[in-house]
Amino acid sequence: MFEKKINDLGEKLLQTGINYLPKFFAGILVLIVGWWLINRIVGLVVLVMRKKNLDPSLNSFLHSCISIGLRILLLVSVAGMIGFHTTSLVAIMGAIGLAIGLALQGSLSNFAGGALILTFKPFKVGDIIESGNYTGEVKEIQIFNTVLLTFENKTVFIPNGVLSNGTIVNYSVSGSIRGEVNFSLASSTEVEKVKGILEQILNTDPRIHQNPSHQIFVTGFGNHTLRITLRFYAEPSDRSIIESDIWERAKTAFSVNGIQESENVTVLRRK
Repeated sequence: MFEKKINDLGEKLLQTGINYLPKFFAGILVLIVGWWLINRIVGLVVLVMRKKNLDPSLNSFLHSCISIGLRILLLVSVAGMIGFHTTSLVAIMGAIGLAIGLALQGSLSNFAGGALILTFKPFKVGDIIESGNYTGEVKEIQIFNTVLLTFENKTVFIPNGVLSNGTIVNYSVSGSIRGEVNFSLASSTEVEKVKGILEQILNTDPRIHQNPSHQIFVTGFGNHTLRITLRFYAEPSDRSIIESDIWERAKTAFSVNGIQESENVTVLRRK
């Protein structure tokens, strides 16, 4: 009796092996061929991305995502060919993916924003940008964050989701930015004399661009005050320093040439 059970079990195992052996070898063959095809496809995608001059960080990340995704699909398909029930496996993987997506929806938004930034390049490393309350130089564009160094030497990590969905002011695209300095002088001041002094200051500063050219004009007159505005174009990183230098040099030149600044005059009316 016992020997019969053993013989029946052996026959069942042998029959099962005979039935599954072709499927097993077919699955192994599909796995080998599929793995080779995936390597070729991923290599082709990387080649296309390089020809499109995409950011290296984005290339590496997309390479990993495509490679891992295709290999998971291949393994699930091979498991189904061999005879495993993949319906429940796919359902479990989908549930896990949904749970991870809900838990990391903020990070996924930042990842999508990083991919958009690296693809469409609204700014690049070295540009000076303004976003929200922060203005500074872009030091690094990561997948989830952009690193900004402000003029106060503060390092700011801005989520890419915020950048991709918000307003970005890029001061470096045109290559120059306009600076402005306003002077309030006594109303008796000779306009041409002041313009000559300011022209000399602007023409002797190599940091100021000649194209577009600078401008000096009267913006107001009255109440014992002559208001003159000076506008110039320079590199975004130099603007604040140039404005300060113009103030300093103009102050010295005005004192030497006897040009007086305006005084605040308050007029009192009797009732």
